[in-house]
Amino acid sequence: MTRIIGVGNYIPSETITNLFFDKHIFLNEEGVLLKDNNASITEKLKKITGIEERRYAKSTQVTSDLGLKAAQAAIENAGIDPETLDYIIFAHNFGDVRFGTIQSDMVPSLAARVKHLLGIRNNFCVAYDVLFGCPGWIEGIIQANAFIKAGIAKRCLVIGAETLSRVADIHDRDSMIYADGAGAAVLEMNSDDDSGIKSHLSASYTFTEKDYLYFGKSYNNEHCPDTKYIKMDGRKIYEFALVHVPDAMKKCLDSSGYSIHQLNKIIIHQANEKMDEAIVNRFYQLYNTPTPEHIMPMVIHKLGNSSVATIPSLLAMILKGELEDHEIKKNDIVLFASVGAGMNINAFVYQF
Repeated sequence: MTRIIGVGNYIPSETITNLFFDKHIFLNEEGVLLKDNNASITEKLKKITGIEERRYAKSTQVTSDLGLKAAQAAIENAGIDPETLDYIIFAHNFGDVRFGTIQSDMVPSLAARVKHLLGIRNNFCVAYDVLFGCPGWIEGIIQANAFIKAGIAKRCLVIGAETLSRVADIHDRDSMIYADGAGAAVLEMNSDDDSGIKSHLSASYTFTEKDYLYFGKSYNNEHCPDTKYIKMDGRKIYEFALVHVPDAMKKCLDSSGYSIHQLNKIIIHQANEKMDEAIVNRFYQLYNTPTPEHIMPMVIHKLGNSSVATIPSLLAMILKGELEDHEIKKNDIVLFASVGAGMNINAFVYQF
């Protein structure tokens, strides 16, 4: 089985509280000023999403810089020589967007940039990017697992990093959800014990769900009309996630061979606290079982939604003992799950 031998993350130093948005001019889709004042808007956001603060990258940093720091931390935690890596898989969605610009830079790939900055000379260490919405890091883990199980690779580095603050419309209240960050993990074949990836699942819903998350114009019709920003249909995403994510989680857990009562933690992508709570509650309802306390660690309150970085960053915090009331012990069973642009859903079950 494939096991995680090292984790790392990078939490940007710029703390952005809800007061940061006090002077923003929030508009609706028609460009009309919202009726509520900004204090009411931010309070409503906090009540629904749980977000009090989020982190932004420094103006001198781009996504690959954040990814590099998380990668270095994971490599150090694993205690390996980076030259022994067979694959570097970098999950993101918008490339490097420099502060104050409107252009995304993805050539060369962000994985290639990180490999270069790590100083790796091994030409057979393959570096490539994954664009899969917020579930991108999990998808990278699933791909690395496939490479390792197939004998194509012995050791892989999977990075998830994003600077959503660079692609958010300042006139859209949804912009308050987005954050920046990075997380990474090193994986290799395990021949020592039973720890590792036990099952996984991926799905793409595109027939009618493709545009639930998309790139669209600013709500300010006079502001850079040709510049596109991340947009979402929050209601449709909520309804989609509540219907499909619990079912996917159940299918993945059932295929692992473990029972619901053996599950110790659920590490789920965090874009909305209420949505995640509803997903997990519905998941347990599928087993006619009450939701245990402390089953789902949350960091959205202070870190916001950093897309692909959320899950690996959270995992690193738990394993390093940085999250109060949460720990992962030897032999614990953890279910990872995510949902995002595509619409994509994925999950994997892991025994530590």
